[in-house]
Amino acid sequence: MAAGVPSVFLLMVNGQVESAQFPEHDDLYCKYCFVYGHDWAPTAGLEEGISQITSKSHDVRHALVWNFPIDVTFKSTNPFGWPQIVLSVYGPDVFGNDVVRGYGAVHVPFSPGSWFMGRRPEYTDPKVVAQGEGREVTRVRSQGFVTLLFNVVTKDMRKLGYDTGPADVLRVEGQGLPQGLPQ
Repeated sequence: MAAGVPSVFLLMVNGQVESAQFPEHDDLYCKYCFVYGHDWAPTAGLEEGISQITSKSHDVRHALVWNFPIDVTFKSTNPFGWPQIVLSVYGPDVFGNDVVRGYGAVHVPFSPGSWFMGRRPEYTDPKVVAQGEGREVTRVRSQGFVTLLFNVVTKDMRKLGYDTGPADVLRVEGQGLPQGLPQ
């Protein structure tokens, strides 16, 4: 290899799980985790997290506001298996037990809008929503939406021969996670 040519590229993701709209539910919290391919490795930050419980705002939006931070850096030699964020939203049922209210997954970086699916009983591994196998047998109904804000920076992708477009910085605001549970 020539001197100065990197052997890996970096993907830095920070932002937050901002808020949610769940008309039929209150007092919710969320969990997130990242799913990625075999060539990917986290180098800094947290791959998963769990937010605080939030209640609906008293304004006309009735938003559930978390402003829960996300900050992780990955390294890879190959864009195959580009990271996805998986969200799971939980809240109390009529008996006060925490139950899942929705699941969702979206690739990072992403464009606004996505899909969210879930299933009762709860998935033992919420990462399953980022996989294609078996999804054709899962029916969902819309439960709500989560707003995510991501700042994404890549480093050395062009030096490794990958076309990254006009800029290496992408700021994306999106709404679309989560959407629901099976009927």
